[in-house]
Amino acid sequence: MHIQQLSVFLEDRSGRLTGLTRILAEHDVNIIALNLAETTDYGIVRMVVGRPGLAKEVLEKAGFSIGLTDVACVNIPDEPGSLYQVLKILTEENINVDYMYAFSNRDVALAVIRTANIPAMTEVLEKRGVKLLSQCDIYQL
Repeated sequence: MHIQQLSVFLEDRSGRLTGLTRILAEHDVNIIALNLAETTDYGIVRMVVGRPGLAKEVLEKAGFSIGLTDVACVNIPDEPGSLYQVLKILTEENINVDYMYAFSNRDVALAVIRTANIPAMTEVLEKRGVKLLSQCDIYQL
């Protein structure tokens, strides 16, 4: 079980992130999660959005460089040690995490995880009882 993440390359210029979010708002695309990593010349925005196909289409038309990547989103209790338990499972199965970003809201924590083999990761986590969010849980229908 996986979802799609948009990776958007942004020039390091004032207003580029604002423009990106404006375009998504104008097309009724909800941003579920967002991570921004920067270097000296550009930034990479990784986003889970409600309509990834539409978001990719409208952002490309506006001149943004976009990639769609499969990721997993785990749903864990918002308590100490929950993330450790998920990462411990992956380590035990020799699954390396390429990157991740996480957030919590009251009783629930969500972590978006990218590995080289998403199907293997999701299979291992599901077998060990870790709840994964599906496209139906995330996407705007």
